[in-house]
Amino acid sequence: MDTQDTQRERELSAPEIPAEAEEGGAVLGAVVYFSSASENTSRFIKNCHLEKQGINVYRIPLRPKEPALNVDEPYILVVPTYGGGNPKKAVPVQVKKFLNDPANRAGIQGVIASGNTNFGEAFCAAGDMISAKCKVPFMYYFELMGTQQDREKVTRGVVDFFTRRKTAQANTAQS
Repeated sequence: MDTQDTQRERELSAPEIPAEAEEGGAVLGAVVYFSSASENTSRFIKNCHLEKQGINVYRIPLRPKEPALNVDEPYILVVPTYGGGNPKKAVPVQVKKFLNDPANRAGIQGVIASGNTNFGEAFCAAGDMISAKCKVPFMYYFELMGTQQDREKVTRGVVDFFTRRKTAQANTAQS
């Protein structure tokens, strides 16, 4: 099977919240997130309004029967920590499945984690684990739904990250 056949089999997903593109029509970057039925992470992401900053937003499906998420652009992963303090259960199964697809894993640029301080030392352990496994920076953490300050810091951090990345790519292309 050649690459073209593989690409046909792997249908790319549309963003849940498409970016409002910059003047030149280019999207700045993407965020991929997972949220449980509690919707804490979903509310956090939606209240960041990343799409207004030129960031595509994708959601990893909650239920196994939903179509798989297939992303082919660089992204920052936002993930809640599961397991009630047990680090072995910190990363949601749905996130593991998403990252086990080599094409999805290839785009991860960083990770942001949420957690519950009641988990003690396992607070935001999913971020630590994904950062180490995927060799990307653990960029930020917040508790449960986060605060307004958390949303502002994450939004600013995501935009700054992709802006610096875009500038570095432009400088490399010029040299």
